[in-house]
Amino acid sequence: MIYPTLQTSQDILSPMRMMARQMGGLIAPWMPAPGAPHDMLFGGLRALRASLEVFGHAGLLTRRPDYGIGAIRVGNRTVEVEEVAVARTPFASLLHFRKDVATPLPRVLVVAPMSGHFATLLRGTIQVLLQDHDVYITDWHNIRDVPASAGRFGLDEFIDHVMHFQEAIGPGGHVLAVCQPVVAVLAAVALMAEDRHPASPRSMTLLAGPIDARQHPTEVNRLAESRDIGWFKSNLICSVPWRYQGAGRRVYPGALQLSAFMSMNLGRHMKAHHEQFWSLFDGNTAKSEQHRRFYDEYLSVMDLPAEFFLETVKTVFQDHALARGELTWRGRPVRPEAIRRTAVMAVEGEKDDICGIGQTMAALDLCRSVPVTMRRYHLQTGVGHYGVFSGRRFAQAIYPRIREMIQAHQG
Repeated sequence: MIYPTLQTSQDILSPMRMMARQMGGLIAPWMPAPGAPHDMLFGGLRALRASLEVFGHAGLLTRRPDYGIGAIRVGNRTVEVEEVAVARTPFASLLHFRKDVATPLPRVLVVAPMSGHFATLLRGTIQVLLQDHDVYITDWHNIRDVPASAGRFGLDEFIDHVMHFQEAIGPGGHVLAVCQPVVAVLAAVALMAEDRHPASPRSMTLLAGPIDARQHPTEVNRLAESRDIGWFKSNLICSVPWRYQGAGRRVYPGALQLSAFMSMNLGRHMKAHHEQFWSLFDGNTAKSEQHRRFYDEYLSVMDLPAEFFLETVKTVFQDHALARGELTWRGRPVRPEAIRRTAVMAVEGEKDDICGIGQTMAALDLCRSVPVTMRRYHLQTGVGHYGVFSGRRFAQAIYPRIREMIQAHQG
């Protein structure tokens, strides 16, 4: 009954939120500019509009937002960016952010997390990378729209996709994993290295992911270990309703995962919406638009395949299989020590409350056959989880180190 309950609430609230946005839009033209004569007489109307706007933009979205990259600066030129799907499976598209530049740039595969949000959550990451790189991304499809006839999608299939897409961009590429997929990416690179695959990446950048979740465990880690896998299956997994293409699939609803994450920082989200009310009331357009853009993205959710979610909880957060040398792919042992020619960089955030310090750095010890000169670590002070891959600190402090590492091993 979990999914029908969630869907019914959205069905009820969606038209109400739409009406609130429309009413707010009707009121806006009648509002004088803040500080204008007689502005104080419109205080009640201003408060009503602000309330309508906050409520109207607080709902969940279940379709992938546009990347909307548009144009970016490359050197002294501004170039248009075109999104092209260069490979596709029922579960994901390999998107290429193609741009017209004369000089070939390092090809980078960005592996986005499958964690309840669409890959567009990494829009800012992509925009920064595009300045100096030829960028591709794993654009995961909402599993509720994937017919059951397409088969299962678990951790093995995730690793399959990383290898398949790395092969698709060709030899001499690089890979960058954000958060959750660092385990799958390290496994894929290890398997390709052991097979001496010609498309093995020249460098692998791992951003704030649980290679070894035993290191400085966070609330997320403790929650994963507090229950056996049967509890997660019984309480969080449900079937996709008949109205969707993936009807009958077992999933972990994205809305449920989002509510769990928001409850961990409920005070922060309540404060953000309270500040949004006053930004709208005071006519602070720039600040209110920044809030709206963030939450339009943050509240866009996708469902996770039950197999992938349960296997990730069990394998990564409970058994710590990769860190213990026990991870397998389709029955084959995964051996990080097989990696010899791929440079490795681990990046962590000082204030990360999702992936504790040391969890990503553990990759450097697992890749012990990689020369020390090809292993790098960066701990960024003053940032939380999202600051490791987005925002000002990423662009100004973290990205230059990633760029330097990629360029050093471009060949």
